[in-house]
Amino acid sequence: MTPGRLLAVSDVHVSYPQNRQWLAELPPGSPGDWLLVVGDVAEKVADIEWALRTLRARFGSVIWVPGNHDLWSHPSDPVTLRGEERYRHLVALCRDLGVITPEDPYPVWPGAGGPAVIVPLFLLYDYSFRPDGARTKAEGLAMAYQAGVVGTDERFLHPDPYPSREAWCQARIEATLPRLASLDPDLPTILVSHFPLTREPTRILRYPLFAQWCGTEQTADWHLRFRALAVVYGHLHVPLTTWQDGVRFEEVSLGYPQERERYPNRPRRLTQILPADIPATADVG
Repeated sequence: MTPGRLLAVSDVHVSYPQNRQWLAELPPGSPGDWLLVVGDVAEKVADIEWALRTLRARFGSVIWVPGNHDLWSHPSDPVTLRGEERYRHLVALCRDLGVITPEDPYPVWPGAGGPAVIVPLFLLYDYSFRPDGARTKAEGLAMAYQAGVVGTDERFLHPDPYPSREAWCQARIEATLPRLASLDPDLPTILVSHFPLTREPTRILRYPLFAQWCGTEQTADWHLRFRALAVVYGHLHVPLTTWQDGVRFEEVSLGYPQERERYPNRPRRLTQILPADIPATADVG
């Protein structure tokens, strides 16, 4: 099979009828196209399964990383698993569908712009993207509650069996670093994470206090340490191409329907990651 394009999308939120229709009507790629699904597919397991099954039928390979919404224990979801158990349930679902997860061997992109190791990451956050003047997590959260800008994760994202979300984040980092260190040093990487790997992208947020739920300072140099050709992320709902230390960062969110109304000029299509010598966004078909 001739390799085609490496494409990406995040934050499809198919619980919204408009977004579900967008995904249902998405034209298939060529058999050699790979698709990165960068988290926040939906809140219910049934919706996540429908979306990934639909996409898996349309692309040569699909690679998924979880977003915070995927991991919520939402009261409307018949699947009541929490924390790590819910994540492992989603990993098993992906394997049944033939979708690659952060728990699987990292695939090597063989097409134009490669070879490059595709590294799906599940890392979470540890409240270290603190607002100015906050020396601790408690101070940062107090500022957020006072301003009324509080991540919904505080209600629905349970870290079981870990004592806190930051403890879960630490465990994920400790599990991931040895795998990254063992990669072929001659191959570049495409780092794929729902949450930004550096704080810089969060500085354009409409509500800067929300950055506390957006990543960890512990990954600030990973794009350099692990030879990234590109870093692909979502979560912020601000689709944008930026550069840090000569590395391309791609925020690939589809976002909520109301954001489309607020920003009608934003493209609602897949983002092309590789080959990178053509426009950064590309229609499928």
